[in-house]
Amino acid sequence: MKIKDIYLAGGCFWGTEQYFKQIEGVLETEVGFANGHTENPTYKEVYTDQTGHAETVHVRYDADVADLEFLLQMFFKAIDPTSVNKQGHDEGTRYRTGIYYTDAADLPVINKVYEEEQAKYALPLAVEKQPLDKFYTAEEYHQDYLDKHPDGYCHLPLELFEFARRARRKK
Repeated sequence: MKIKDIYLAGGCFWGTEQYFKQIEGVLETEVGFANGHTENPTYKEVYTDQTGHAETVHVRYDADVADLEFLLQMFFKAIDPTSVNKQGHDEGTRYRTGIYYTDAADLPVINKVYEEEQAKYALPLAVEKQPLDKFYTAEEYHQDYLDKHPDGYCHLPLELFEFARRARRKK
């Protein structure tokens, strides 16, 4: 088993977390706030869009089952990559999209997938790709939110979760 981490901001973290939890090879997820300028923000503070943080999901995965290229391809299927600070009905800088990495060796894969996705759009991609600066775990209430509240708000269509459950990396 080759355990790796990536941090993905895909709009509201409730749906983004639920989506990634469905993918074979994802070992654990954790929602939180990334790449802002305040220390230990609360959800209430991040919600004001004054902290600079993005709602982000920490994805820990087995790279032998679901490698980074596959996970990033799946990420792009769950977002509108040309939308600035908006996913679904959610608007604000906290809902921006981003790929935040902790291992510089991941950058060539990130750039490859990014370029492949950019080729599909006339508009420039609005997805940040940066080293992870800071990540703060969100309050327990937000962890596994859609498991706790199956009828809770989600900006992603339910069909996307089924798609994620069936998806497999091409070998």
